[in-house]
Amino acid sequence: QVQLVESGGGSVQAGDSLRLSCAATGRTFSRYNMGWFRQAPGKEREFVAAVSWTGHSTYYADSVKGRFTISRGNAKNPVYLQMNSLKPEDTAVYFCAADRNDMAAVTTASHEYDYWGQGTQVTVSS
Repeated sequence: QVQLVESGGGSVQAGDSLRLSCAATGRTFSRYNMGWFRQAPGKEREFVAAVSWTGHSTYYADSVKGRFTISRGNAKNPVYLQMNSLKPEDTAVYFCAADRNDMAAVTTASHEYDYWGQGTQVTVSS
């Protein structure tokens, strides 16, 4: 069974940092592009960051550029999200996702991603 499980969320103060991890089971994600998305209460899910299967290309939402860093890991933990200088508006449930099209071009569109985790809550207070 293919499964993605996020961890590393929590409640922090503005300006703090968190590192989100995404654990994968049931399939090798080494040739899949990976992404992070988030959903705040009452809002639609939005793109945060994506990384190519090679790790050479990264993409970020303007709202997190310069503060968040996406990186690839190993087979068991294929993607991480380092979040620095957190702001209250970063409060959301964060999801990792995988695009199962082997070696495809990176996309920021959520509907292009095939596998999703259950999400981890990030709460930033001012």
